[in-house]
Amino acid sequence: MKRDYYEILGVGKSASADEIKKAYRKTAMQYHPDRNPGDKAAEDKFKEAAEAYEVLSDADKRAKYDRYGHQAFGPGTGGGGFHNTNMEDIFSHFGDIFGGNDMFGSFFGGGGRSSGRSSQSTGQRGSNLRIKLKLTYAEIASGVTKQVKVKKHVACNTCGGNGAKDKSSFQKCGTCGGNGQVKRVQNTFLGQMQTVTTCPTCNGEGATITAKCGSCKGEGRVFGEEMINIEIPAGVQEGMQLSMGGKGNAGERGGYPGDLIIQIQEEAHPELERDGLNVAYDLHLTFPDVVFGTEVEVPTITGRAKVKIPAGTQSGKILRLKGKGFPEVQGYAKGDQLIQINVWTPQHLSAEEKEILEKLNESPNFKPNPDKKDKSFFDKVKEAFS
Repeated sequence: MKRDYYEILGVGKSASADEIKKAYRKTAMQYHPDRNPGDKAAEDKFKEAAEAYEVLSDADKRAKYDRYGHQAFGPGTGGGGFHNTNMEDIFSHFGDIFGGNDMFGSFFGGGGRSSGRSSQSTGQRGSNLRIKLKLTYAEIASGVTKQVKVKKHVACNTCGGNGAKDKSSFQKCGTCGGNGQVKRVQNTFLGQMQTVTTCPTCNGEGATITAKCGSCKGEGRVFGEEMINIEIPAGVQEGMQLSMGGKGNAGERGGYPGDLIIQIQEEAHPELERDGLNVAYDLHLTFPDVVFGTEVEVPTITGRAKVKIPAGTQSGKILRLKGKGFPEVQGYAKGDQLIQINVWTPQHLSAEEKEILEKLNESPNFKPNPDKKDKSFFDKVKEAFS
């Protein structure tokens, strides 16, 4: 069972973004592989901390985690996923934590990685991509897999994404000697202070291109399109955002791809209206229908259902179809379908119809005589949406 992300980093749920970042630095330093060589348990805790930070440092993912816990990141939702990956992906993904001119990067000799590793970064990370996905009520109720064609930057097939004409079109960077980083030692009153920064010549790649790929002009990517299968969990709502890691724009020269952010839109239903987990329907009946009672067919999210109308049903009464609403995302609750009875009043009458109604109006059975036990309009509304 996965541990709580806040517990892993040792912070409370109200922690600020800066507090989460500092907590991650502290935890990562404690279990960093360079400080714990060959320690598998420390490596697992290092990855666990990276996964926690990947979720809690992203406002959207953190909000979903706070509401649904680990269940918020089921298949296709792009939650934390570093626990089963390698170290280089973590270093690449969190360059702002492990690299640059700071004490953490300096302590570990550059970017949090020992110089003994083949550790220079590869290219620049791709940008995130946002799309809107419109879903019907039926698709939202059951969950669906959508295949979407996304136009974006993709890796260049000619050079394999490295941006070079061929394998011999690289040379070791003369500034950093192939390490991707440059070190500087300063004398301070505390002694010598070593800082490590990304090489300005090769941008941290450790090599420079002598002949660029003709297809991508050295970027390692071209504008194209990709067919992506997007798994939508049941119960999503208008405005909700899902994330698919690594499905955004390709990075430059082999850089880590960005994420694909999917914003949910609801396609309006011709007869039903959503209210949270519940769905509402206005049923219009004739006066004889409610007097004698009848059986009618009403639309539902997934089809149609037959509903019995008891004799003497009053206008405004709300009937409930249990479990015919929307399911809760990653939960067990399910809404209902609420049917409001509306008695249709004729607007155009013949002389004969008027005469019949005038006679009926004189009958005592047609005089309003509400039962004191009948609930008021406000009570009905509260009951229907409770």
